[in-house]
Amino acid sequence: MELYAPVLVLAAIGAAFVGVSMVVGSIAGPKRYNRAKLQHYECGIEPTPQPAGGGRFTIKYYLTAMLFIVFDIEIIFLYPWAVHFDELGVFGLIAMVLFLVNVSIAYAYEWRRGGLEWE
Repeated sequence: MELYAPVLVLAAIGAAFVGVSMVVGSIAGPKRYNRAKLQHYECGIEPTPQPAGGGRFTIKYYLTAMLFIVFDIEIIFLYPWAVHFDELGVFGLIAMVLFLVNVSIAYAYEWRRGGLEWE
């Protein structure tokens, strides 16, 4: 249990900081509410009314999210490999090179199709 004590202490300090910040912010912050402050924020532009069903998003949003997930997973696999590089030997090196080749092919394919460009 003593190995987890620093983690628990840090989590408690973080939770206390969040709680104190929220309480102090609600007490000390200005309370000038108006119609504009109560509306949803849309990057500084006027909010547009949404249809009853919620409207449709372009497929570009979903493709971008999927690309983010693919390259995020790549980093998740690269980190433990880099930490235990010496212990894995040649097999680990070959496996990671094959993985990186696969991801690089997917990246090049998406780049050539224009999936990384915004209109």
